[in-house]
Amino acid sequence: MITLQNVTIQRGTKYLLEDCSLTVHAKQKIGVVGANGCGKSTLFAAIRNELGIDKGTITLPAHLRIAHLAQETPALERTALDYVIDADKPLRDIEKKLVQAQEENDGNLIAKLYAEFEALDGYTVQARAAQLLDGLGFFANQFEQSVKSFSGGWRMRLNLAQALMCPSDLLLLDEPTNHLDLDAVIWLEEWLRKYPGTLLLISHDREFLDNIATHIAHFERNKMKLYTGNYSAFEEQRAANLALQQATHLKQQQKQEHLISFVNRFRAKASKAKQAQSRLKALAKMEMVAAVQAESPFEFEFKPSSKNPHPLLNLEKADIGYDTHAILKQVNLQITPGMRIGLLGPNGAGKTTLIRLLAGELKPLSGDYEINGETNIGYFAQHQVDALRPDESPMQHLSKIAPQASEQQLRNFLGGFAFSGDMALAKIDKFSGGEKARLALALLVWQRPNLLLLDEPTNHLDLE
Repeated sequence: MITLQNVTIQRGTKYLLEDCSLTVHAKQKIGVVGANGCGKSTLFAAIRNELGIDKGTITLPAHLRIAHLAQETPALERTALDYVIDADKPLRDIEKKLVQAQEENDGNLIAKLYAEFEALDGYTVQARAAQLLDGLGFFANQFEQSVKSFSGGWRMRLNLAQALMCPSDLLLLDEPTNHLDLDAVIWLEEWLRKYPGTLLLISHDREFLDNIATHIAHFERNKMKLYTGNYSAFEEQRAANLALQQATHLKQQQKQEHLISFVNRFRAKASKAKQAQSRLKALAKMEMVAAVQAESPFEFEFKPSSKNPHPLLNLEKADIGYDTHAILKQVNLQITPGMRIGLLGPNGAGKTTLIRLLAGELKPLSGDYEINGETNIGYFAQHQVDALRPDESPMQHLSKIAPQASEQQLRNFLGGFAFSGDMALAKIDKFSGGEKARLALALLVWQRPNLLLLDEPTNHLDLE
């Protein structure tokens, strides 16, 4: 189906893949996993021929139909339903030809085009598109809204609906569960299990991968290795491989030490010189097995705040929403130190609206909102990531909120979030979405909040 032969991909001076080979067979459902910035999205771009590779070949079958999840959505006047149907380009092409044939009154061509239209399930296209939108959480009254009227998260759902609508043999999905609520994730799982083509899926949701993947492709140290089974099976296999690698390394180290000891003892003795020489040759030929390195580069904690007032904040009979429209009504909520509150509900129910009010970005339409003067709020949301300055480094970002800290203190702190060495000083414009999210989280942790407000904090973060 798809063959990578000795593929090397670089980003600047950094190797993402080096001399990597892999074969993907038809109808496999492969979860693609690895650390943020390792090259997963770059590989997808290379498969779509949107990005050149530095060495090797990527071979695809002729006439392979590829669908992918676009990361950008233009602000279009087209309705949501039409936007999704636009993904079926062969059907749209026939519709255009039909209009032209009808204008020219070409009866034979009209009959032929209608036959092709029926063969492509053209008469069910509206229902199929509506079914996708419904499954992804859109209400029927939203189908005729313009694309530009939707927020960023909902536009990503429209892009996902387009990817699922597009006739394809190969489906490339990059973090499709971001911005989906639980009902939509469950619906998508079911849809992907029934998908008849080949699936390559980048995800950091282990349960999602467990329910869909037949194989796992793991990026590690510029290589990619294919494992059979879902994510849990991959973890078991990899743990066994690492244990074997470490045992082999230790055994090899002992053998190497024994050979070196023998050579050092008997090299000068004429009677043993030949044996010493043969052991030197054995040493030279030995293929060294590396020691297992600690996988997680992260080491950080939320330091306790200097003050912990009681209560942190209080809401009484608050109506919350925008302009005069209340999304939540008569909310009573008191937050005290030590609470752990999970916010659940379908998209549009008001979870983000409530968090924005608690963060002080909104005021209640009515009722009381009181915050203790000693409450220090740490707020993590998608717009915090978008507010990062692309032409600045992690060091520059952190030094602005920590002007009194020494360079070594800043470096040590950033190192705990895996921003070490040159990466701490690199401009973040080339960082992956996960790396940017990690930096936004680091800036939050430094400020030692006593109230954390987290809106989808795991979007884009890798499993580690």
